[in-house]
Amino acid sequence: MVDWLADTYGLFTGWLFEEAVQPAMYALGLMDWAEEAFHWLDFFVFGLLGIGVVYLVCRPLEAWRPVERWPDGRLVRTDVVYTLLARLGILPLLAFVLFAAVQVRIEGLIADSGWVPPTLESTFPALREQPLLALLIYIVILDFGEYWRHRFQHTFGWWWALHSVHHAQTQMTFWTDDRNHILDDVIAAAWFGVIAVAIGVPPGQFPVILLVLRLGESLSHANVRLDFGRIGERLLVSPRFHRLHHGLLSAGATGKNYAVLLPVWDWIFGTADFDRARYPRTGDPSAPAALVTGGWLRQQVEGTKRLVRALRGRDA
Repeated sequence: MVDWLADTYGLFTGWLFEEAVQPAMYALGLMDWAEEAFHWLDFFVFGLLGIGVVYLVCRPLEAWRPVERWPDGRLVRTDVVYTLLARLGILPLLAFVLFAAVQVRIEGLIADSGWVPPTLESTFPALREQPLLALLIYIVILDFGEYWRHRFQHTFGWWWALHSVHHAQTQMTFWTDDRNHILDDVIAAAWFGVIAVAIGVPPGQFPVILLVLRLGESLSHANVRLDFGRIGERLLVSPRFHRLHHGLLSAGATGKNYAVLLPVWDWIFGTADFDRARYPRTGDPSAPAALVTGGWLRQQVEGTKRLVRALRGRDA
């Protein structure tokens, strides 16, 4: 099933490139950039697919049982800008410009050495007959890595200075998932990518894993009065569980509920709060007005200033 989805996606992007993008590039004399354009299209289509899936799942839930209603949606629209730039624009560009050359170099070194990176399937051959089980194991390992990255964001002052952009939102919705400082996003992408390479995630499964984790993260940020019950809350991060993490009393190192998808990590490491009765207001009381009401650019600038102050040993 996973391979079929990957093949179908590849066929669609190939068809779209040949029928729409390539003729336009030929007419403009830009065929020297054809390979780069194909990679960009791949990023764009995958980002568009992710946004569509998340919207279809989360928007009806927010309309059904919202925790809060706001007369002015300007703050939410800023988060929409974050999502469009992160999924369709800035992050794909940064990923290509900053990491493409490094990736080619690493792949060349691996090929020259004759070393074949291990995968779960090669380490445990029985998993070759159970691709869905292998996929689930990859998700669990990557989710464990994401739990610790999130904890570190709240632990180290310089990293919290960046992550505070995300926590400053007082009108949290599923769009808030992508509300991050650019540098924070770059670090997160590198962190995730290194772990994925280290455990040998197959290229065909990587987009599926990314889509599952992004859907889970967006749902957890949704403005919906929803929990998964006494047992379900301990199996999967719910909007209620993660809203406690975004509450006014959870900023910085005082946070709880760091898990991205699986609350078991919070339970194991003593950072879980399963108080199902509470749906607190969100935000960071220490955040300056620019991080709360400013537009995308103003928030990025303020986040950078906080980072500089933190690196200099001053309060962010």
